[in-house]
This record gives sequence, structure tokens and C-alpha cells, in this order.
Amino acid sequence: MTEPLEENKRRSSRVFIKLPVAVTGKNTDGRTFRETSETIVVNAHGGLFYLQAPVAMGSILQVTNPATLEEQESRVVFTGSNSDRGQRVGVEFLTPAPRFWGVEFPPSDWPEKAASASSASPSA
Repeated sequence: MTEPLEENKRRSSRVFIKLPVAVTGKNTDGRTFRETSETIVVNAHGGLFYLQAPVAMGSILQVTNPATLEEQESRVVFTGSNSDRGQRVGVEFLTPAPRFWGVEFPPSDWPEKAASASSASPSA
């Protein structure tokens, strides 16, 4: 049985983009860490990036955009498996911040395929 469309909708469009990010928080041992990384995916409510420091679901992290020095308090909502680049970590901003990443997001009423096409880079 498939889920209703409304349950599958995201709150905001995702954009696959590599942006620098600085992350501060406590690792699974309770030790404070600070590291720089780059995003994999961003949206108005958070993002996904790699971290070397192991973090637990629900942990609070401070995410900083080095280009603007803007900070967002965030909650870990996803942890992926480890790779040579680190662990994929998904965060949700405690307060939505659509301008935090410095990218334009397609309107929420655009179909998924149109939104994906709009975030792709044009071919030369």
C-alpha cells in the first residue's frame, strides 16, 4: 500500500550543492568538537554533510556558514554509515532559515522533477 502524497512531501525543496560549513557540538563521548566540512544537500530547514566526529541522533549542533558567519542551532535527525569522507549527518534547524545557505529554493508548489531541474547547473 502506498502512502498518501501529503505524507511524502518535504517542507522545502532540496538542492544538491557543495558548500563549506563549520560545525561545532559534542561527539558521542561528550567531548566538544569543531570541524569544517561541505554540504551534500541543503534546504530551508537544514542540510546533510559529512562529519568525522561521531554524533548521536537528537544531538544539538551549531552550524556556521563561513561565507556569512551566520549560525544556526540544529538537531541531528539522520546519521548514515561511515565512509572515507566521514559519517553523513542530517540536521534540522531549530528555526527555519531559508536564506542561511545563500541559495534560492524553488517554490514548494513546483513538482519534484521541475524543482530538481531548476537546481541543476546549466550545460555549457
